[in-house]
Amino acid sequence: MAVEGIIGKKIGMTQVYAEDGRAIPVTVIQAGPCVVVQRKSKEKDGYAAVQLGLVEDRKVKRVTRAMKGHFDKASLPPCRVLREFRVDGGDEAKVGDKVSVEQFSPGDNIHVVGTSKGKGFQGVVKRHHFRGGAATHGSMFHRAPGSIGASAYPSRVLKGMRAAGHMGSDRVTARNLTVVRVDAEKNILVVKGSVPGAGGSYLVIRKGAGALAPKRGAKERKNA
Repeated sequence: MAVEGIIGKKIGMTQVYAEDGRAIPVTVIQAGPCVVVQRKSKEKDGYAAVQLGLVEDRKVKRVTRAMKGHFDKASLPPCRVLREFRVDGGDEAKVGDKVSVEQFSPGDNIHVVGTSKGKGFQGVVKRHHFRGGAATHGSMFHRAPGSIGASAYPSRVLKGMRAAGHMGSDRVTARNLTVVRVDAEKNILVVKGSVPGAGGSYLVIRKGAGALAPKRGAKERKNA
């Protein structure tokens, strides 16, 4: 089975120590276990993919008739979280197959997709990192956005102007993260660095293209 991804839940951040004593900031993720709920084919649906459901300890209490029929068709208990993963046409994943964190190993390159923390309605200083005005000498311009358009031409506010508004709760992808540790028994994935979302939020973990090549120095670029 070649489903190169899994659904997880963010537990929180901590740090681990490398063999040379360096402290590495990491994020602990409860990755899986997942089960294949539906298989989509290019002939029937237009693309090849599998739908995974996250198996959790909590029982799903409220299930609509449509979702109940969807899971009854697969002969599986209802799952709260469902996500799709593209696969190759020749993939052998079948409904009912389990997907675990064992597909990852230390050193793997992954992409983590999540929803960023919601900040509510924020001003331009916090939302767009505006500098603000002077704080002394009788200034009354502190955290205001300033001029947002000209009065003569074009006599309107251009689209895309940075302004105050809703901040956070966006779909964010953290790319090229490195897997530090894998605990298959507890379904734990330890990833270097931070991932989007608050503790307890759901994540989608996908395999990357491979380890990143080290950056070349100025002398190496010059001699290349």
